[in-house]
Amino acid sequence: MRLILLTAWLPALALAGGSNYGVAPGSRDIAGKITEWNVPTPRFARDPAPGPDGHIYIAVMNGNRIARFDTKARAFKEWELPENARPHGLVVAKDGHVFYTGNGNGSIGELDPATGKIVSHFTPSQGGNPHTVVLDEAGNVWFTAQGGYLGKLDRASARVSEIPMPGGPYGLAIDRQGRVWVCLMGANALGIYDPKSGKTEQLRTGPGSRPRRIAAAPDGMLWVTYYGSGKLAKVNPAAKQVVKEYAMPAGERAGPYAVTVDGAGRVWANEIDSDTVAL
Repeated sequence: MRLILLTAWLPALALAGGSNYGVAPGSRDIAGKITEWNVPTPRFARDPAPGPDGHIYIAVMNGNRIARFDTKARAFKEWELPENARPHGLVVAKDGHVFYTGNGNGSIGELDPATGKIVSHFTPSQGGNPHTVVLDEAGNVWFTAQGGYLGKLDRASARVSEIPMPGGPYGLAIDRQGRVWVCLMGANALGIYDPKSGKTEQLRTGPGSRPRRIAAAPDGMLWVTYYGSGKLAKVNPAAKQVVKEYAMPAGERAGPYAVTVDGAGRVWANEIDSDTVAL
């Protein structure tokens, strides 16, 4: 398994001000360089995330470890996790603590890289396959569990709660109103949970769409990969509406998976079944 860093350059038009940047998703007018580094434990390294220290943290799922790539020294460090944790996703808080989903032992793990201390916060059901994780503005940890729920770790109390959410919850993101949006891959829908009211609702994404991952953009919009139909969708969370769908460059069977939005508002998505990254 390798850590891959992609740097890209866009034409001058794409760097203009505003939220459009002159390049529609799917444009091939880019150039870039890919650099790779071998992860020390090459056993399903996945879901990298940047930390406030500028380093990259990686879940090594089948190796039962968290790896850190020092972006200055170009060197790795690894921490072994509790037995059968099998980390799937992770996120790094402002204080540097790494929170990972313990897919194998039904927990949200907390690693302090400064001391190496690891704390396991077990879910009430102690199962459910914790999957993808994000942080809210208060620093609380929200996560999906493919067993059919949305979860939250309150950092102040260390309490883990579960909210039922059937439909194969996968990726998730939080909008500016604090609502949690969840990709319901098995239901062809986005789940919407409002922590203030406790209300849950759905936005349908169309037959066969299979929404997989979702990301929030600087302008407040949400971007969703449709794994089943090979599309990238833009969602207005305030209106609870799909604004537009874009066909991915590699076609219907490209398998769009991960999606993120950079500081300039550019949307990046990978096509897992064609080994490509689209901008």
